[in-house]
Amino acid sequence: MSDLLTERLNRILGKLTSDELLSGSGLGNEIGFYIFDYPAEEELRVREHIEHLIEHLPKSKPGIRVKHVNLFDLVIEHLKARKLLDRAIQMQRTQGDEAVFKALSAPLHEERLAQVFADYAKPAEHDLVLVSGVGSVCPLLRSHALLNNLHPLMGNTPLIMFYPGKYDQLTLQLFGILANKNYYRAFKLVP
Repeated sequence: MSDLLTERLNRILGKLTSDELLSGSGLGNEIGFYIFDYPAEEELRVREHIEHLIEHLPKSKPGIRVKHVNLFDLVIEHLKARKLLDRAIQMQRTQGDEAVFKALSAPLHEERLAQVFADYAKPAEHDLVLVSGVGSVCPLLRSHALLNNLHPLMGNTPLIMFYPGKYDQLTLQLFGILANKNYYRAFKLVP
């Protein structure tokens, strides 16, 4: 396949192992947050590529410490740990989506979840953090709000979010249609 997405996917490994990205040089004091946006219908293909990256990053850059965080899995584990998952599922069945969103708004508040994310990802112990599962966790969590709350927690560790939608370095549009608020502090990983 030689389509545009394949070409972009093939450029990720070199970008992630570059000294420029890993050291944060050339960012002009900006934080090392990057977005790899892609058409939502290509989700399965991108998931496979993330697994490929996780396997090949240590081969391309020996000693690199990489953490992969799937936001959906993180939210599920967080709700299980707080003994809220089964209750939320039952509430959704009996009272509907709106009741669940309201009930989970506090435990899944982006500020709180950013700390859960940081505790799991341990950015100080890793050279790179990869984030997936953005589409699966919507609408319980908004990625722009999570990113904003992660700024003070990530230190100098670069974060790469795989985003099923569009990012024009000003706004995030989940699935290419749901407009999030402006978010301008991340760089496009691969244009």
